[in-house]
Amino acid sequence: MLREKTKNLTSEQISDIISMALSDDISFDSIKEIYGINSDDIKKIMKDNISFGSYKCWRERVKKFTARRQYYK
Repeated sequence: MLREKTKNLTSEQISDIISMALSDDISFDSIKEIYGINSDDIKKIMKDNISFGSYKCWRERVKKFTARRQYYK
């Protein structure tokens, strides 16, 4: 279940978080600095707001980047 902080996000903020999370240049830490939500909350928002196939591909891409770059998402 999402924390109280994520329940209060507007649809515009959720859309912005999704765009940022899909970007290969923006880390979870950067999103946390802006919105104050952690990586688990970001993953939950993504899972709830994009198709399952897109979510699965995004998670695989994030995992691959993590293996290549120490400080990536």
